[in-house]
Amino acid sequence: MRPVWKGSISFGLVSVPIALYSATQREELKFRLLRAGDLSPVNYKRVAEADGKEVPWDQIVKGYEYEKEKFVVLKEDDFKRVDVEATQTVEIIDFVALAEINPMYFHKPFYTEPLKGGTKAYVLLRDALRDTGKVGIAKVVIKTRQYLAALKPNGRALVLELMHFVDELTETDSLTLPEKATVSKGEMDMAKTLIERMTDKWEPEKYKDDYKTALLELIEKKVESGGRDPRMPKAKAQPKGNVIDLVEVLRQSLSAANKPRAPKGKAKRRTPASPKRRAVA
Repeated sequence: MRPVWKGSISFGLVSVPIALYSATQREELKFRLLRAGDLSPVNYKRVAEADGKEVPWDQIVKGYEYEKEKFVVLKEDDFKRVDVEATQTVEIIDFVALAEINPMYFHKPFYTEPLKGGTKAYVLLRDALRDTGKVGIAKVVIKTRQYLAALKPNGRALVLELMHFVDELTETDSLTLPEKATVSKGEMDMAKTLIERMTDKWEPEKYKDDYKTALLELIEKKVESGGRDPRMPKAKAQPKGNVIDLVEVLRQSLSAANKPRAPKGKAKRRTPASPKRRAVA
């Protein structure tokens, strides 16, 4: 695995040399747009709205729309003037209790690995954060963009998790959200009992991407049949959003929760369709 960034963590006078590695991966199925008649790939063109003419790259500039259909052009020198200096340092500004941070702020995690000479300070920071229940809030520049980030202990690793700035989160003011509703004690007791009976240990490996698995199965069958539509089971109809008897639904749910669960088994992992073939949109 290649590091995406190398630098150091700085807190007080302590400096920890580290390398940064992506902690997540998502394998999206990629599709091409094709012409139906001969399956020729369709490409995009850069076309001006004013006259519909194609625009070559050397005539394209970046503009910010400050009012509807009014733009100010920004040149490369403009971006350089406000560019944040890439110091290659994760400088911790504050230590904050993890419990105080709304999970909405967390965005993307990266593993940090101590480089030569940084092992002792790495372990010191990791274990101190774990023992105090705190995280280190820092700013870091990766490539050309500045991010807010949190340093969090995770097992033997220190994780640098990129965060949203406060102005990147939208408010809920425009949503019609209930303050409270009239709920009887019996309804609340049944809801809590249902939650308790459905409570299980966190085992992330048991949650699979059902849509991706089904889509891969469909693609494989299409490849095997030369592109013909295979027979697939019909999707289950979703229940309509009618007004329901909440108490009766809770009773039915509790009854279903009392039934023994199916034994856990390892799901068969599917491999993507042959790379020599292209999936058709």
